[in-house]
Amino acid sequence: MTGYPIRLLRLPEILRRVPYSAAHLWRLEQAGKFPRRARLGANRVAWVEAEVDAWVSAKLEGRGQ
Repeated sequence: MTGYPIRLLRLPEILRRVPYSAAHLWRLEQAGKFPRRARLGANRVAWVEAEVDAWVSAKLEGRGQ
């Protein structure tokens, strides 16, 4: 156990945080350029909040280059 609860984000929350379409996020995932979604059930997926936050932070750190 990690010692803290893992928070999962559904697609609407991802779209509020990242200004891309769902289709573009899927393409980024397939290319290994965005955190992979976790399949929770037959019709349910979510992303780990910490992984998405780390991805956003990396993008912000790279903007000065």
